[in-house]
Amino acid sequence: MIKVPSYLKKGDTIGLVCPAGYMPLNKATTCINTLQNWGYNVCIGKTVGGKQKNYFSGTDVERLNDFQAMLDDDAIKAILCARGGYGVSRIIDQLNFTKFKKNPKWIIGFSDITVFHAHINNQYNIATMHAPMAAAFNDNGFKNEYILSLKNALAGKKNKYYCKPHILNNLGKINGELIGGNLALITHLIGSKSAYNTNKKILFIEDIGEYLYNIDRMFVQLKRSGALNNLNALIIGGFSELKDTSKPFGQEVYNIIHFHVKDYNYPICFNFPVSHNKENVTLKIGINYELNIQKNSVVLKEL
Repeated sequence: MIKVPSYLKKGDTIGLVCPAGYMPLNKATTCINTLQNWGYNVCIGKTVGGKQKNYFSGTDVERLNDFQAMLDDDAIKAILCARGGYGVSRIIDQLNFTKFKKNPKWIIGFSDITVFHAHINNQYNIATMHAPMAAAFNDNGFKNEYILSLKNALAGKKNKYYCKPHILNNLGKINGELIGGNLALITHLIGSKSAYNTNKKILFIEDIGEYLYNIDRMFVQLKRSGALNNLNALIIGGFSELKDTSKPFGQEVYNIIHFHVKDYNYPICFNFPVSHNKENVTLKIGINYELNIQKNSVVLKEL
C-alpha cells in the first residue's frame, strides 16, 4: 500500500538541495523566489552554490549529510532537488530513511533523482514527485504550464494531461500505479535493491544526451531483465540531444524503441510531455493514474 506524504499548505517549508551535480546559487534564484511567491518558505541546503567538487556539488559525505539533514528535519515538508546530473547512486545506500518512513515528505526532481524515486518506491512504498527542477524556472519558465503542474501537485490538486496521438501508439485504456523516470538510471538500477518492480505498473521513460546505439542497448537490457513483460502500459517521453556514431545507427529514436516494444499488447504512448526539455509535467510516482490512448486523443489523469 502506497503511503502518500502530506500535501503542502502556505507557510510550509521546502528544502532545496543538490544531491548530485553542482549548481551555482544564482541559477536557483528564480526558483527560490517563485516558491516563496507561492507562499512557501525555502530552506537552502549547503550543497546549493556551495564548494564545487569537480563535477559534484560536494563530496559524497557532504552531499549525503545535506540530504540527510533535510530528510530528518520535521520542519521541512518537501525536498526539491535543484538539479540532477550524476551522484545519487553513490550515496543512496548510506542514507538513513528511518525518520522519513515515519513522517514522509515529498522528494521532488527528475533525471538522476530517478534513483530516489525508484529506491523509495521499491523499499518504502512512499509516493514521490517526478517534476521540473530549479533551472526550469529560469527565463520565465515559472509561468509555463509545466512549472504550474508542480504548483498544483504540491497543493494536492490532481493534474490531467493531454498528448497528441502518435502513429506508433498502441491504443487502449488502463489504470495502474505510475512509476518511471530517466531510462539510463532505470537500467542502471537493475539488479540492485533500488530497482523498480514493474509488474502491473504504468512505466514512463525519458532521456538526454545518449548515443542512439545506447538507447537500443538499454532496451535490450530492459527486455532481458523482464522489466517490460508485465507492464500495464508504457509511456515514452522526450529524448533530447541524442548523438550518433560516425557510422550511423540507422534508425530514429522512436523507431529504435518501437522495434523493441511492438510485440507487447499493452497500451503504449509515444511523445508524452515528460523530458529534459521545457515539456516536463509533474508526475506522482506510486500514485494510480488512468491512461487512455485513443486514435484521436491521449489522456493521462491522476485518480
